[in-house]
Amino acid sequence: MGEEQSIDQFKGQSRLPKFATPRRYDLKLKPDLSTCKFTGTLDITVDVVADTRFLVLNAADLTVDNDSICFRVPESSKELSPSEVVLVEEDEILVLGFDDRLPIGDGVLGISFAGTLNDQMRGFYRSTYEYNGEKKNMAVTQFESVDARRCFPCWDEPAFKANFKISLAVPTELVALSNMPVIEEKVDGPVKTLYFEESPVMSTYLVAMVVGLFDYVEAISPDGVTVRVYCQVGKSNQGKFALDVAVRTLDLYKRYFDVPYVLPKLDMVAIPDFAAGAMENYGLVTYRETALLYDDLHSAASGKQSVVITVAHELAHQWFGNLVTMEWWTHLWLNEGFATWMSYLAADSLFPEWNIWIQFLDDNISGFNLDALSESHPIEVDINHASEVDEIFDSISYDKGASVIRMLQSYLGASCFQKSLASYIKKYAYSNAKTEDLWAVLEEESGEPVKMIMNTWTKQKGYPVVYVTVKDNALEFVQSHFLADGSVGDGQWIVPITLCCNSYDNQKKILLKTKSDKLDIGEVIGSPNGNTTLMGKITNIKDGRNWIKFNVDQTGFYRVSYDAGLAAALISAINENQLSAMDRYGLLDDSFALCMACKQTLSSLLLLLNAYRKELEYTVLSHIITVSGKVVYVAADAIPELLGDIKQFFIDLLKFSAEKLGWESRDGESHLDAMLRGELLTALAKFGHDKTLKEAARRFDAFLNDRTTSLLPPDTRQAAYVAVMQGVTMWDKSGYDSLLRIYRETDQSEERERVLRSLGSCPDPDIVLEALNFMLSPEVRNQDVVYGLRTSWGGREIAWAWLKDNWEYISKTWSGSLLSGFISAIVTPFCSEEKAKEVEEFFATRVKPSIARTLKQSLEKVRINSNWVQGIMNDSSLEEVLKGLLPAKQ
Repeated sequence: MGEEQSIDQFKGQSRLPKFATPRRYDLKLKPDLSTCKFTGTLDITVDVVADTRFLVLNAADLTVDNDSICFRVPESSKELSPSEVVLVEEDEILVLGFDDRLPIGDGVLGISFAGTLNDQMRGFYRSTYEYNGEKKNMAVTQFESVDARRCFPCWDEPAFKANFKISLAVPTELVALSNMPVIEEKVDGPVKTLYFEESPVMSTYLVAMVVGLFDYVEAISPDGVTVRVYCQVGKSNQGKFALDVAVRTLDLYKRYFDVPYVLPKLDMVAIPDFAAGAMENYGLVTYRETALLYDDLHSAASGKQSVVITVAHELAHQWFGNLVTMEWWTHLWLNEGFATWMSYLAADSLFPEWNIWIQFLDDNISGFNLDALSESHPIEVDINHASEVDEIFDSISYDKGASVIRMLQSYLGASCFQKSLASYIKKYAYSNAKTEDLWAVLEEESGEPVKMIMNTWTKQKGYPVVYVTVKDNALEFVQSHFLADGSVGDGQWIVPITLCCNSYDNQKKILLKTKSDKLDIGEVIGSPNGNTTLMGKITNIKDGRNWIKFNVDQTGFYRVSYDAGLAAALISAINENQLSAMDRYGLLDDSFALCMACKQTLSSLLLLLNAYRKELEYTVLSHIITVSGKVVYVAADAIPELLGDIKQFFIDLLKFSAEKLGWESRDGESHLDAMLRGELLTALAKFGHDKTLKEAARRFDAFLNDRTTSLLPPDTRQAAYVAVMQGVTMWDKSGYDSLLRIYRETDQSEERERVLRSLGSCPDPDIVLEALNFMLSPEVRNQDVVYGLRTSWGGREIAWAWLKDNWEYISKTWSGSLLSGFISAIVTPFCSEEKAKEVEEFFATRVKPSIARTLKQSLEKVRINSNWVQGIMNDSSLEEVLKGLLPAKQ
């Protein structure tokens, strides 16, 4: 460092300089829950490693006491005060300039500061709850990704790991928690000060504190770790299921990673106001209430499964993220992709009857959908400024990340993959790692060219569609960069291809390293069997009488398009129940995506769907419901004259399984049947199925009179609520008013969420507007508004006008993913180029970095919908196909 350098040189930089690094934080905080303010003092042991007269760290939304700042050099008893203290607001950095160079080695930086417990659900913020009928505040932290700086000045980057010694001064009647156990408590009148054990080295985004009134349930893991679930007073019974899952999951991960959980305790806390689903803070995991609490009487089966997946995800982070941490946010997917994948591994081990790996396909489909946009981004995305980080907490980092991990595990084999991950965790424990570090370990253990293969999946956006045709006596396949708008991208991948012919016993694996390849059909079929000649089998393949399925069990992150003969054979295989559930799912999803991109007709998609009339597998039916909903939505724009027939086709398609399940649960029925019943009935209600609407109304009326009635258990309530909203008008609002009454009278977060999800489904635009205005009322928590933004087809224009009218208030009140949620929910349902231009024009002067990517992606989806509308309008055989699929009208 030279004398010519000044404070200005640090402005606008994406990363903090590395001439000084923190080693230990001694943090003392005193939150005041009545005034929503806090004060703090901080001593940071800093290692000065290069010649400098500056210290540069992060700070935002804090008032720093400049006179308190000093740099103490223990060995010489020197105390250096900065001559310059500059808080650069736009870069969220605090620059301290000293007259003399700082001595190389350890020093202690002392700072006093103050801040506000904000309402933004980030940094050190306030959440509210009721206790004995009185509204109270609690103090909560949420520091990921770059918000520790809003609580205390710090080196707020993942690579700057340090030890943390924390103390909290709080009212004596309250519970105060942090990452580590309390080792000492001092009471001084109405205030107690809790001193927490010093933490192992960790990143600032994993530091956590919670202060409030709580009950808890407790268990001890086989390794002697104290595990607790904290929740609002009176709800502790709802924490027992998550507690059991956590104890079992800790033991499972210890065995899988061959490394025990390293902290002495694990607390999990249900927070009433929480922006994300959950946060993996080391030893103090925070959750939305619906992601942690489960009530046997009031929670649906889907809620139970959500608790398992979420708890398993956050606990996976205790190894993958907390013990071994990404070096920079570019490698976020190392945290989130792996934790997502691990959560299904754990759920499958704990609840094998849930068929969770089939559900993985549906739960992570948004990764496919987002990555088919030209406005997608690579798994490893360059982050140039802290303001850009929030937008990569998306389906690419989580869902695509998890999907390519599943693909790699399938390619390398489960045993090799597990051993490699255990080696990686041990090698990088308590430090930071990059994507390349993981590839190196996997490559060394497996002997496979992992880096070469996986760089094509993590360093470029998108994925391929593989076109399969039969020519002469060979299968030819060509990869092409798939884009949902029907255009062709310029990407190329190394694709682990799998295929099978007529049986899952006969599988082939090929590494497709080029644009195209071919396989002799004899290689695919194998040797002749019995009296059937090899040539006869080849003939059967060529004329579509034998089936070939590529991407067996959908382990690969690519789509497949078959020629007409192969496609027809696969439809026959579905009819004859010869394909696995995963492959039935994958065949439908690929066909649907190709239809949206106008690479296949809607007619061909409906002919494929017709083969699923006797489908009973939960995940496949769930996806049929999703596909049918999107087709109906777009058909309303494209072919309104055929909309009734389209709805009737889907009603007929879903009736078999719906009638088989009925409204009533059966003794001993599966968890999956319970989830499916609600989804089927909700879909039939939206499509206007008269019998479902009448039965829903009958059961809803009974439920209003007796909330304990078995006529409407949690699994079918959403269906009844949606059905009721189908008949609400401005002249008869009784159903709407009844739903609001349920919302106001329940203390169950899951029940409130169900009501909010239903209100906007009303076909009457005036009711939709009333529902949207309710979302902005004090009755709806800021975290929950996003549940009520999805509207019926008839409510789109009203919702868009509402968003424009309220944008100034919305953009000031919400931030990050919650603000992005407004745009994606309200903009993406449109289906015309004119509307895309209108949205573009409105946001031209209103866009901010944190929503820029979401806006571009939403506009692209509108244009994709517009293209699809044109494709459907040009489908000359659609009316005739529909006529053939529907029963003859009497």
